[in-house]
Amino acid sequence: MLFGALDGTIVGTAMPRIVGEFGGLGLMAWLTTAYMLTSTVVVPIAGKLADLIGRRVIYVTGLVIFIGASALCGMSQNMTELILFRGLQGLGGGIMMPMAMIIIGDLFTGKQRAKWQGVFGAIFGLSSVIGPQVGGWIVDAWNWRWVFYINLPVGILAVILIAFALPKHKATGKVKFDIPGIVTMIVGVVSLLLALTFGGKDFAWSSWQIIGMIALAVVSLVSFVIIESKAQEPILPVRLFKNRTFSTINGIGFLMSVGMFGAIMFVPLFMQGIVGISASASGTVMTPLMLTMIAASVVSGQFIHKIGIKRQMLVGMIIMAAGFYLLSTMGIDTTKLIASSYMLVLGLGMGLVMPILTLALQESFPKSELGVVTSSSQFFRQIGGTFGMTILGAIMNHKSTVLLEQNLLPVVKQLPAEASELANQMTGMVHTNPQSLYSSLLSPEALAKMPKEFVEHMLPILKNALVTSLHQVFIVGLVFVLLGAVLTLFVGNIKVSDRKSKPKDEKELSPNPA
Repeated sequence: MLFGALDGTIVGTAMPRIVGEFGGLGLMAWLTTAYMLTSTVVVPIAGKLADLIGRRVIYVTGLVIFIGASALCGMSQNMTELILFRGLQGLGGGIMMPMAMIIIGDLFTGKQRAKWQGVFGAIFGLSSVIGPQVGGWIVDAWNWRWVFYINLPVGILAVILIAFALPKHKATGKVKFDIPGIVTMIVGVVSLLLALTFGGKDFAWSSWQIIGMIALAVVSLVSFVIIESKAQEPILPVRLFKNRTFSTINGIGFLMSVGMFGAIMFVPLFMQGIVGISASASGTVMTPLMLTMIAASVVSGQFIHKIGIKRQMLVGMIIMAAGFYLLSTMGIDTTKLIASSYMLVLGLGMGLVMPILTLALQESFPKSELGVVTSSSQFFRQIGGTFGMTILGAIMNHKSTVLLEQNLLPVVKQLPAEASELANQMTGMVHTNPQSLYSSLLSPEALAKMPKEFVEHMLPILKNALVTSLHQVFIVGLVFVLLGAVLTLFVGNIKVSDRKSKPKDEKELSPNPA
């Protein structure tokens, strides 16, 4: 799980070297997008297949795909090959991630599960902290290809251990695969994620490309719902959404992720542009947040026994909301110490909530549906994160464009004629990609190349626009987290049991159906 999670962050550090060797700067974003698309869309499929044909065969299959794709990534000879193999690697990673949580549900009682979910959540958080550093160290010490090759020895060892040690599950009767459901879900989710990823950046929201992808997503997902309501073994049973526990827990995970992932991605921009942390140190900016998230995840299992799942979820969401409010108060004079302390608060709230979302679902459903409900938790959180990055990114760009048009462009127009190329570039970035403008112009290297008088006039305008735009982003993130906190009030009284998952023949969906 650690290496599967690392691959989401470790490759970013190696990208400049990869582009330097292969070229294809315009395709660079696809190295991340390809992995994100395939790892997201395969999660619910892997969960259902784990219920149908067993944990071991699906887990080993995911590991083999991940190992093979890692080797292929390392042997890639051009950018196109690397992107294709990253997509294949995402399939393996997307199978591996929920399987770890599903197996925890199989092996341990509810009270033990609370502890182990926290530990595994901490491992996931740890990957976010050490990923950029590990990636940088590997690239500097060896070669970017070892970012992928390092997965091989660990993956092979995991395959051997899981193949021999994990109990085998025998499917009873003929296994029926929901092929129409799989196809319509893949087409719908991929179309939606592509529209959210490229809308407002590579293509205008009103362009035929984005409208076409959204229309295809709507048609496919509506078809998916119709198919799932009639299928004998649906990938994601529609009836689950009629269950209060399933709907509210996944709704909380979705809303938390919209705010969390969307807003957190802007913290490094604030720290670099306003506080003054160098670009080389930007990989460590999130460390305070991740450290408290890891610590809170580990101890969250102990709190559950004292205050219960519902109360802990509410407390965690309120602390998260407090963290977002504190971030929204940061200004031009904010120091690194103050910003770090605010991130500590946010990380504490995240650590209290994230592990128990999966635990709450596992405690409420029979073992025969453990794979589906566990993978659904991760699926809705990943979709929420993509929504968050899109929605808050659009808010950031819109607010920045308005402010920079009012205050920066008049200064740019006063540049001398010999600087007309720079003026045209800046004007274009104001209208299309203000985030990139902030990143390039707030770096000491870029400022050193510009006339002193221009910098004196421009820097305060840029910083004020960035702070004001980020305030709006953090406030909107706060609203999503508060909506999630309100949803926790509708969570039933879920008790953490002293026994393992409900037996397969137990038919009830939940102790508190809608």
